[in-house]
Amino acid sequence: MNPAEAHERPIDTDPTVPAGVRAALVRRGFAALTSVQRAVLADQAQGRNLRISSQTGSGKTVALGFVLARALEEPCNDPKAIRGLVVVPTRELAVQVQQELRWLFADLDDVRVEVVTGGTDMMRERQALRRPPTILVATPGRLLDHVRRGSVRCDGVQQLVLDEADRMLDMGFREDLEAIVDALPAERHSHLVSATFPPQVRRLAERVQSDPLVLQGTDLGVANADIEHVACLVDRHDTYAAIVNALLLARGERVLVFVERRADASELADRLTTDGFAVQSLSGELSQAQRTRSLEAFRRGVIDVLVCTDVAARGIDVPEISLVIQADLPRDPDGYTHRAGRTGRAGCKGRSLLLVPPRGQQQALHVLRVANVQATWRPLPRPDEIHDAIASRAREDLRASLEHGAVGDPRELAHASALLREHDPAQLVAMLLRAAMPSLPCAPMPTRAIDPHANARAPSRHKGPHPGHGKHPRGAAKGARGPRPDLRVSRQRDAS
Repeated sequence: MNPAEAHERPIDTDPTVPAGVRAALVRRGFAALTSVQRAVLADQAQGRNLRISSQTGSGKTVALGFVLARALEEPCNDPKAIRGLVVVPTRELAVQVQQELRWLFADLDDVRVEVVTGGTDMMRERQALRRPPTILVATPGRLLDHVRRGSVRCDGVQQLVLDEADRMLDMGFREDLEAIVDALPAERHSHLVSATFPPQVRRLAERVQSDPLVLQGTDLGVANADIEHVACLVDRHDTYAAIVNALLLARGERVLVFVERRADASELADRLTTDGFAVQSLSGELSQAQRTRSLEAFRRGVIDVLVCTDVAARGIDVPEISLVIQADLPRDPDGYTHRAGRTGRAGCKGRSLLLVPPRGQQQALHVLRVANVQATWRPLPRPDEIHDAIASRAREDLRASLEHGAVGDPRELAHASALLREHDPAQLVAMLLRAAMPSLPCAPMPTRAIDPHANARAPSRHKGPHPGHGKHPRGAAKGARGPRPDLRVSRQRDAS
């Protein structure tokens, strides 16, 4: 059968989809498969070690579920063994993967999916592991602890998945991953998923896999096709004001704000809360319980804004995030891709706003170019433009209501006719529009206009350590990024 023809068929009768998960997909509302999901179901992928290049929001977790479901169809000599091991970088992502696999495998007999992660009660995990799950999702450090204590036996593992391998290496998990691989049977299938494959990821892949099939689930930049990318030059003292103004324009939408440091996440969240926004932070300095509460509040719509660090955001899979604000420059193009990829998911449109200090303009241009992103550079909106945009939106909402036939009852229409006879119609409509305007948590804040040509800094030709940082590589890298944005409230700063 032609693969294209197969995927035109309804999922519940598509022969390429594992039979045991078709009903779950239909219940979940799946009408079509993404490119990475189709790729793992192709004939050439069956029984192979898969090396998948796929970005956030591509449907890769379900794709990995297809791979595991196919493996679970095969007979097993030890039904009590852990058959599949999925290793991910963070606690939040581990829980998210577990939840995804649980609904996907809901109709499979005797298939249990459990999770073990750092920051949780290890004794409770050991109790749960006394009955080995079919699939275990884990973070590297905690998994290795269980392996060394004997609470996780790996001798029956048939399928290994390393998800977001690039991030695990960035977080320093190389030695843990190598130790985990050494504890597994030599006869197994190993699958590695990464948004990009820099040299360190390729070296890990070569150690873990033999004769892999490379699947290009998404090309760099393609996963961002549903995202409008905007970059704005902003004086570092105006960063907070720029964030506030962006949130005012996105009032009522779900927004994710990225900062570099954990301390910045909590400080920014506190200041935004003071200014009337429904916001919480998500970072590594919070306890697991606090992080779970923040994420659940964001997912349920109790709060509209979540301020987070890159690492903490790895587990965020919240639908309908409309806007991502990058308050700090990402460390590299991959970082930009991962951040922006939190929006524009599952066919929804999204926006990514990159705030760029003048001295960081060249780095931002480099990041966008390597990430294959065409960003529109715009000046920061003035307070009057923000008011005009909000008023225009209120008019459009009113116009849409009228076009959809929204009319008052006879008593309301009688009152309206009386008002029109007694007052100037334009004045009356203006007052009603003012009353219909949404209440704002705070007023728009002024920002300084920046000439991009006057402030753009030419790339430095200096190739040695950054002045003043000696040989400290992290210091040099940060120095090259220019001064840190100031997230404090501009109006509370002494003019000196």
